[in-house]
Amino acid sequence: MTKQKNYKKTLVACYLGFVTQAISANFAPLLFLTFKSTYGITLEKIAMIPLVFYLAQLLIDLAATKFADKIGYRTCVVASQVLSAVGLISMTFLPELLPIPFVGILISVVFYAIGSGLIEVLVSPIVEACPFENKDGMMSLLHSFYCWGALGVILGSTLFFVAFGVENWKILTIIWALIPLFNTFNFINCPIERLVEEGKSMTIGQLLRLPLFWLIIILMVCAGASEATMAQWASAFTESALGVSKTVGDLAGPGLFAMFMGISRMLYGKFSEKLNLNNIMLICGVMCAGCYLLASLSSSPILGLAGCALCGLAVGMMWPGSISISSQKCPRGGTAMFAFLALAGDLGAMVSPSMVGGLSEMAGGNLKTGLLFATVFPVVLAFELLILKKKVH
Repeated sequence: MTKQKNYKKTLVACYLGFVTQAISANFAPLLFLTFKSTYGITLEKIAMIPLVFYLAQLLIDLAATKFADKIGYRTCVVASQVLSAVGLISMTFLPELLPIPFVGILISVVFYAIGSGLIEVLVSPIVEACPFENKDGMMSLLHSFYCWGALGVILGSTLFFVAFGVENWKILTIIWALIPLFNTFNFINCPIERLVEEGKSMTIGQLLRLPLFWLIIILMVCAGASEATMAQWASAFTESALGVSKTVGDLAGPGLFAMFMGISRMLYGKFSEKLNLNNIMLICGVMCAGCYLLASLSSSPILGLAGCALCGLAVGMMWPGSISISSQKCPRGGTAMFAFLALAGDLGAMVSPSMVGGLSEMAGGNLKTGLLFATVFPVVLAFELLILKKKVH
């Protein structure tokens, strides 16, 4: 008698996969000002940390279009957890080991960024391949675990810093590295299916010739930029631009941002069958632009923090929504399609935060100036959705 496969184990592994990615993307930004004071690194150089992070992810996304199906989902996703752990652990000693501390930080970032990129490419198609109903809602719920992971990192790190001091950040880094190490064994043992039967996936050439595919690519670029910019700079923004303490800045800025983003994805996961995804994303794009304007132009700390926090609610459906639309319209897209979508999202997430840092440095360290520039991405996303709606209908 054939033993029935337990896909709940697969879900748990994928949930923790996104928690691991949340650690990789959100822990280092909490230390930006600590890196500045400890190692004497300028804001302009610190802006290279998210740039390198997303560039490494972008390159692995691109490479995954070629090797993921050949090597196999399981091998790649197990490697993602191992590399994430290695990157986090190496960040605790490489800056002191190397003559230039900043180089040590960047090398560590590359390790866990490669792991994060593999997670982004593989976890969504692994869940998409599982025999679950209501795939839209399931995808949104899956991506909500990135938000809860980010919130956990922010809350956990803030409490740790209050209790033991930010100077002990290396101990906390090791603690966070235990999660991907544990999840390595989950991915080794859970059932994993192919997204599309061998030989039936669209070729890369077929994908690139599909007009709808390019519309979704633009959506993903803007979604990645809109989400990552506020996520990467919220902590430093609330501390320096709004003049609040690190504890308040971390909790009220990136903490509330992650919470509202998670709520957005959970709500859509629950009510997805009754909602029009395109309309929801259009509303979110307009709301996101308003939040960036509020955060960057407001002279009131309370309103500025509200802009940061509510931006999470606005960007929540942009990334998983684009993936869901793509899965519906291109069911034979396969791993290559998911890799290109991850590539586009990471491109936006790489370019925008680094440009915000550079513009802020040019404006004398004023992060509000940089965030004001980032408003362009949700605006473009909203216009793109209007075009996409006409194309589809």
